[in-house]
Amino acid sequence: MAAPTTRVLAVLELLQAHGRMSGPGLAARVGVDVRTLRRYMTTLEDLGIPITTERGRHGAYMLVAGFKLPPMMFTNDEAVALSVGMVAARGLGLAQGAPALESAHAKLTRVMPERLKGHVGAITDTIKLEHLPTLSTPASNAALMTLIAAAQSRLRVHLGYLAPGGGTTDRDFDTYGLAWRAGAWYAVGMCHLRRDLRSFRLDRMVGVQVLEIVFQRPRGFDPLAQLMRSIATLQYGRTIEVLLRADLDTATRAFTPAIGLFEPVADGVLLRSSASDSDMGWFARQLAALGFDFEILAPDILRTELARLAMRLRAMAED
Repeated sequence: MAAPTTRVLAVLELLQAHGRMSGPGLAARVGVDVRTLRRYMTTLEDLGIPITTERGRHGAYMLVAGFKLPPMMFTNDEAVALSVGMVAARGLGLAQGAPALESAHAKLTRVMPERLKGHVGAITDTIKLEHLPTLSTPASNAALMTLIAAAQSRLRVHLGYLAPGGGTTDRDFDTYGLAWRAGAWYAVGMCHLRRDLRSFRLDRMVGVQVLEIVFQRPRGFDPLAQLMRSIATLQYGRTIEVLLRADLDTATRAFTPAIGLFEPVADGVLLRSSASDSDMGWFARQLAALGFDFEILAPDILRTELARLAMRLRAMAED
């Protein structure tokens, strides 16, 4: 649940943006019941915000005519960029995100000229971005904000981590960066318990505490690239090695980034990956779709699956 202060500010921004809103409609926009909304209105009045209330079955709330907070001005391009960004942010698994997004969108709309409001409204209504299902949303954004601050100031943290199979381990961790992938937030950096680079999901972290120990982040470190690399090198079963007869750019664009590691060699690009026996058929289909030649170096079961696929396709073509 979002902090009350966040929701109170969201109420204020919505009133400024819309002028007059019904109690049930306003409550629904910020995700509270009508009784809680009344408490928020009292809080705003205590802060000196002049609220007018229309009583009755179809009652509404509004700000006293002429009251406005000092606006934050945006150029047209900035407003459009922020609107698209807010559409994208809805799929990033942020805790307490909906009220904050409503408040931010209301602020943005309030300072725009009428012509631009129409464009931004069209963006919100018509742009749809594909988002993978969120694996798990952290209970709050506290860990995310703490790790962002620690990464920026180069300060080590101490945290507990819940293992997938149960149990918690404590460790010191240098946060080199954070990344969002496949429905979850990850912190990427140096784990001093394992003495190696590691990636940890934020929703499994417990009690992140900043330590007064400074670390140095490697120059040019890319947290998303490192996360993809760590996922690609996880051993799921048999080791796969395929020689791709293509240059590195062509080879990497032919696959999803997490399929494995790509290494330029004399005859092309060596793809290293792993898969269970049950997934070899899927891997064979990925290879069959390539627009360039390749050679399977290992394992034999992958060659068998590719041959079986070739026979099936030939039979279909003859029919």
